[in-house]
This record gives sequence, C-alpha cells and structure tokens, in this order.
Amino acid sequence: MNCDMCGKESILMVALVEGTEMNVCSQCARFGKIVRKVQEAQAIGKKKAAAKEEKPEEEIIQVIVDDYAKIIKDKREQMGMKQEDFAKRINEKESLIHNIESGRFKPGIVLAEKIENFLGVKIIEEYKEEHLTKKPDAGEGMTIGDMINLNK
Repeated sequence: MNCDMCGKESILMVALVEGTEMNVCSQCARFGKIVRKVQEAQAIGKKKAAAKEEKPEEEIIQVIVDDYAKIIKDKREQMGMKQEDFAKRINEKESLIHNIESGRFKPGIVLAEKIENFLGVKIIEEYKEEHLTKKPDAGEGMTIGDMINLNK
C-alpha cells in the first residue's frame, strides 16, 4: 500500500496528523501521532472491494427510428384521417404534422410518445449502452507529497 502523504509503497501505520487519521509510512508518521499499524488483511480487503466496484454502468437511450415519417403517415392514412384531423386529435398544429410526415422535423421523445399512443405504432427504440468506470487505485491519485513537490 502507498503512504497517503508521500506516496511511498511500504508498511503503513495509521497516524493522527492535524486531526485526520492517515495511512502513512514510518518516515511520515513523525508528523503525527501513531495510532496503530495497518493490517495486511485490511489492505487486501480494500483492494478486493475496489475491484468489485468496477461494474459497468448501464445507460438506456431512447431514439426515434429513421423511417418515423413513413410509419406515421401510413398509419394515419390507414385510419382514414387527414393531417388536419390527426393534428386536432393530438392537440398539435397541422403544419407540425406535415413537417413530421415529410421528414423535415424529427419529433422529440415526448411528442413521439404522444403519437405512438394515439396511432398504436412504435417509433421510439431503446438502446442500452454500458460505460466502464475505472476507479483510481490508491497509488494513482495525487498525494500530499506530490503537491509539495509541485510547489518546489
């Protein structure tokens, strides 16, 4: 394990430095009061816990299908409705419906859900993306010793 102050890898002790318990090496322990030695089992347990935390995060993204305009127009015509009637029924402007059906305007998720519910079609797809999050190891972070060296 690495010292919280200087970053040196060695046998560590828990010391009270400026009112804070820190895992420090024997050289840095002189800056505080030694409370106890860090047990190896405790250190190994922390590494295992950190390894378990590296689970991928799932993110669900909703997107409008590419052929949304054709799907909406075909279903509206199949129901025997004009653009004007359809617009009134879903409480939107006729010009908006015209632009959506001609492919000039891609509806947002809320409007697409409203259209899906009224027409009974599916124009929203869900994709799952997994993001791996890597937690920094104890030795990868910046220590107090690193900050002191930056000021030199």
